[in-house]
Amino acid sequence: MGKIALQLKATLENVTNLRPVGEDFRWYLRDSVALKGGRGSASMVQKCKLCARENSIEILSSTIKSYNAEDNEKFKTIVEFECRGLEPVDFQPQAGFAAEGVESGTIFSDINLQEKDWTDYDEKAQESVGIYEVTHQFVKC
Repeated sequence: MGKIALQLKATLENVTNLRPVGEDFRWYLRDSVALKGGRGSASMVQKCKLCARENSIEILSSTIKSYNAEDNEKFKTIVEFECRGLEPVDFQPQAGFAAEGVESGTIFSDINLQEKDWTDYDEKAQESVGIYEVTHQFVKC
């Protein structure tokens, strides 16, 4: 199947550098299974019950990028996956994101995007901050 990119789009209010945190960040994906598969190391491996082939999705960690203030309300690729026999069809953002205040540089860690919105207050800049209307799409690379 090849490489598939996850693109994010959101409205950022007074924050930038929205990114997943840590090597163990969990990408909550729902996938569809194709009947053809490949072999090798992967981030996720499933065995097809119909044909017994191993299908996998590998997170290409070198492709992980942050979503910045200049990307506001535009789709931007934040990660790519190498897909063999599986194709992601849905992404459910959860906890584990971080961002920075645009003016103050204040770090906001453990941002939870499960509700597709997040708000807080930047004490240094004395302004509200938020991430709203989080949506995504998958595109083939």
